[in-house]
Amino acid sequence: MSTLTKDQLPQLLAALSESATVYVPAEIDGISKFAPYGSAGTGEPRFDLVNTMLPPKDLLFPQSEKMYRYGIDAEGQPFINSICESTDVVLFGIRPCDVRSIECMDDVFLTKGFADENYQARRQHLLTVAIGCTAPAETCFCDSMGLSPVQAPAADILLNETADGRAWQITAQTEKGQQALAAAGFSADSSESTAAEVSCSLKVNTQGLAAKLDAMYDHPLWEQTARKCLTCGTCTYVCPTCHCFDISQENRMREGTRFRSWDSCMFFAYTEMAGNHNPRADKMPRVRQRFLHKLCFFEQRYGKTLCVGCGRCVEKCPVALDITVLIDQLNAAEPVQPAGEGE
Repeated sequence: MSTLTKDQLPQLLAALSESATVYVPAEIDGISKFAPYGSAGTGEPRFDLVNTMLPPKDLLFPQSEKMYRYGIDAEGQPFINSICESTDVVLFGIRPCDVRSIECMDDVFLTKGFADENYQARRQHLLTVAIGCTAPAETCFCDSMGLSPVQAPAADILLNETADGRAWQITAQTEKGQQALAAAGFSADSSESTAAEVSCSLKVNTQGLAAKLDAMYDHPLWEQTARKCLTCGTCTYVCPTCHCFDISQENRMREGTRFRSWDSCMFFAYTEMAGNHNPRADKMPRVRQRFLHKLCFFEQRYGKTLCVGCGRCVEKCPVALDITVLIDQLNAAEPVQPAGEGE
């Protein structure tokens, strides 16, 4: 078994930093997030954190990014120039739930016959080093969503703590991972990690839930759930898989820039159309859309739930609108008989 002692960790991080920007979990001004290793203000990596408060999705899908420039050049000819910026990045210390979140984002931005060139460029330059969880938080429920706290098959490299807690078993799961470790002077196992399975204390039952939800669009439970929601958007901004965005432009004289920024399905203006028409003007349809997308629509389209069980929304919702409680309520709910039947 190949191992990486915890004393060797700075050596590995330094070696990886020679050819890429390494992002590690850190706490900055009271906010935990992924930040560049060794940069001013980052401090020591916080590998003791089960999850950072802010997910790492902005490394692939920035909160705001320029897409292309357009305008009229000096000769009077129109032009459109794509803006696609990417550099080699190592995401070190990502947890299995966030690795799955990247798989979900890959589905959205790279499949179904279209590839988002900005996302694709960043994804191709990304190396992921996952760390298995030894003690999931009280708000974690990834194993109820079909994941394992100690396995991350889509990560390039996987670290799992040894029984004595002094080292990690290091497994290279892709060719990219093997090459990165070899260049850094480290060896790794190429077989599957032998870490003992770990279980989350928070449990929900999602078996058959997507199929049931497909027939619950008009259920009164949605109105009951929506009464509590503030539609503040906190859940969507801390969620590692939410990917709603808005596209805007800035024009100056003969040139302009089009850019996109994160948006939220919780916001009134997100679905507002020309002529002030809004199919989700009321709060309830917006709340319903969020949960149906997480638990039903995405699974129908891509074969997996859009919720990875990281627990961030459970922890940060200001009114404690808990998705795990809602799942229990949905499982217990009786189907609503369509109007006109049984008369």
